[in-house]
Amino acid sequence: MKNQPIYNYQREMDKLRTRFHFDFVSMALVQPAEDRFVLTWQYASGNINERYKRIVLHSGKGIAGMVFKTGKPMLIPNVNADIESRDLYNYPIIVAEQLKSLGAIPLWEGTRVMGVLLVGYRKENMLDQKAFASFQEGIGTEFGAFYAKEVSRP
Repeated sequence: MKNQPIYNYQREMDKLRTRFHFDFVSMALVQPAEDRFVLTWQYASGNINERYKRIVLHSGKGIAGMVFKTGKPMLIPNVNADIESRDLYNYPIIVAEQLKSLGAIPLWEGTRVMGVLLVGYRKENMLDQKAFASFQEGIGTEFGAFYAKEVSRP
């Protein structure tokens, strides 16, 4: 078994936030918990508090849960227009970090989604489809131990 180099995800979060001028960048990872898997936000850059550390999501719940379940990126250009205010409790990271425009991508390990990378702004309409696509292209295929895009390998 090859030794994987230690990857400093916190440093990468900081670099992504600076490079793309995001207000907030975070990574959620799958945590095994009593035969069911949950997602927790493990790393963050630009956070306004530590509440993200206490958020626990199940597959299909919240942004990370939906991206994890579907394996597809998710873009919310304007939280106020795209999510009913009464439904915001389903998106605790949006509330905790006061995000108004955000996107999330799955992080793959082999053929399974093992994490979610979320990027966002605290102003509306800062992240549109074009900017989100540029971000995804800009981070490249590999992201530490993960693949930032679904890749078919022989």
